[in-house]
Amino acid sequence: MKVLVVEDNKEIASSIHDFLVREGYICELAYCFDEAQEKLLLYSYDCVLLDIMLPDGNGLELLKFMKEKGIQSGVLIISAKDAMDDKIRGLEGGGDDYITKPFHLPELHARLRAIYRRKQLSGSNIVTFNEITLNTDTLEATVHGSLLDITRKEFDLLLYLVVNKNRVLSRQSIATHLWGDYTDNLANFDFVYQHIKNLRKKISAANGADYIDTVYGLGYKFNSSKT
Repeated sequence: MKVLVVEDNKEIASSIHDFLVREGYICELAYCFDEAQEKLLLYSYDCVLLDIMLPDGNGLELLKFMKEKGIQSGVLIISAKDAMDDKIRGLEGGGDDYITKPFHLPELHARLRAIYRRKQLSGSNIVTFNEITLNTDTLEATVHGSLLDITRKEFDLLLYLVVNKNRVLSRQSIATHLWGDYTDNLANFDFVYQHIKNLRKKISAANGADYIDTVYGLGYKFNSSKT
């Protein structure tokens, strides 16, 4: 999962960032409204952790901005405010859940996972397509019931492809989703090709179909029409 943390308190933001990175997430930080707005326009995120009170704006206005731009990221609102009207405005404005400071990081993590399951995985931790099954809790992938020996990045890549099946994904978008926004500064994305190649080889070795098409000049597509 790729997460954007919008939080002006750098100590809290750093604590959340370090915790989520340890849990295997790609985590980016924005300390103000303008920085968050810019990142949301440039990059895609599975979920946004959004503080309501920002030094240069209101988090609820950022929710409105996301809705206007058609940004489909899940939103977990985080705030020191415990007023009922803030919760209602946030949830009615497009937020998926609400957590009040101070909070325990494991609770934040659980709420984040629940949002991701609802938004991306139809509420389940199991993603299945034909002979391929992925378990987002155990980070295990099987083909015809046989466990694949894949790395964490290969698991994340396969999940990203399956969830976005039949969509052409550029090498840059794959790199950004799996390795973070810093990949913008890379000269090329040849490492994406290598990960795709390894994944194809391992699925084929387990007698799985090769669903991953190379769309020359553009990127890759998980083709669900193949059998």
